[in-house]
This record gives sequence, structure tokens and C-alpha cells, in this order.
Amino acid sequence: MSFMHWQIRRGVLQPPFSDRPGSPWWRAVNQRILRDGCEAVGLSGDLPGPASSSAVDYWMSFADYPTARAWYRAHNGSVVAAYLEHRGLAEAENEAERFFMNVVLCRVLYTHALVAAPRMSLGWLRPLAPLFGDPRLGMTGIFLQLSRVLPDEYPLRDSVPNYLGAERGLGRLVDFGMIVPRLQQLYQWSAHELASPGLLDLVRDGALTYAWSFEDRGVWQPPNSFLLKTTQRVVPAERRAGARAGSRHRAPGRQAPDQGKP
Repeated sequence: MSFMHWQIRRGVLQPPFSDRPGSPWWRAVNQRILRDGCEAVGLSGDLPGPASSSAVDYWMSFADYPTARAWYRAHNGSVVAAYLEHRGLAEAENEAERFFMNVVLCRVLYTHALVAAPRMSLGWLRPLAPLFGDPRLGMTGIFLQLSRVLPDEYPLRDSVPNYLGAERGLGRLVDFGMIVPRLQQLYQWSAHELASPGLLDLVRDGALTYAWSFEDRGVWQPPNSFLLKTTQRVVPAERRAGARAGSRHRAPGRQAPDQGKP
């Protein structure tokens, strides 16, 4: 809910006829999540007809098995579908907005992996991963917290380097110490987990490319920091972890969340 409150404070969900119109992209992404959830509720209540997408199937699976992993599969299935469907709207946003769209996506995929692929996401600290990623606990908000970096305004007016310079503490540690070294593995695993191969088009050679040019990949390079280097050495990314984790997951469908568990 804290992330939703942040969107409201920024004004990204304001209607187009508002004095300060919001973002067509942010509205579209949220509408997709709501639509998929509402469709799942209807189908679960004996509304006739098949699910319109695999994301709706995931929401119905969550209704049957309300676990952390099932929730992430449903939520992120809708999020990824919305990202891919509305890439054109994303391209119309300014540079800073497009940059943080990538940040939000990689963070929600990473929190999912904490629950469903702990070895890949946290290495030898994997026993702690489900605790950090469980959406029912307050820890998840730490990974999605952007309000300490971004002002409550839309559109963003500053440059990406300035926002990066303002990011300190846990946010920088998570992004550059934990997620960036695992980006390729994370997106490969997520594409399989969510049955969404289009995700693989949003990352290239360890750089995020959703509505973002690969030529501008320098923003994804970790800053020169002793703490970040230490973190990467202490909790290194596993080689081929994404392929190994992904190969152990079943094809999409309604299933108990412990099936295919790493």
C-alpha cells in the first residue's frame, strides 16, 4: 500500500482532464493489475468463460493458494504484461521517468525471486530471503521505497545522474550491490516463472532496456564504492543461477505454490 500512496502523492494517477494530468503509462499499468484481479474474482465466482490471459490464471491460483509466491506470480504477471503492452506510452515519458520504470520493474522481480528463487537472489544467505521478500511483512516496502529519492511530483524534472547521486543507504546497496550483478539471471528466471519471454527484450548484457537505449547503459554501472564491492564479494551472484533455477519451474497454470519450489 505504501507504493500506491507514493503514486497518489506524485499525481501519476490523476485523470487526463485534471489541472495537472497524470501519467498515461502509470494509469495503464495500474488498470491492468485491477482488471486482471477483478476478472479473476468474477471467474472464481462462477462467471462463465476462460481467463483472458495467463496473469488472470495466476490471480485465480493465488485465490486457491494464498501464499507469498502465488501473490508475486499474480501481481508480477500483471505488471509485466502491462509493461510489455504499454511500451509505446513509456517511450513518451521523459528520461528520468523511463529510468525509474526500469528500477521499479527490476525491484519487483527481485522481491519475487527472494521468495521463489532464494539461492539465485541471495546466495548463501538464502535462508533469509523469504523473510525479506514476503509481501505480508514490512520488509518488502524497503525494496520498493523510492520516496526518499524522488520528489512528490510528476513529471520528474531533474536529471538521472542527480537522482542517482541522491540515492544512499539501503536503496543503493540493493540496486547496485544485489540486483545489478544478477540482472541477466533475474530476467531469465522471471521470464520462465511468469511465462513471459518478452521480458528478455527488456535486458541486454546486464543493462536494463525498457524504453531505454542500450547506448545509455552507463547508468546501470555500479558506482565506485568500497561497500558495494564488499557486498558483491560477500554475496556474489551465482554463475548460471538463472538457468538452473528456471529449469526447475513448471509451465504456467493453476498449481499449488510448493510445486516447482527451488
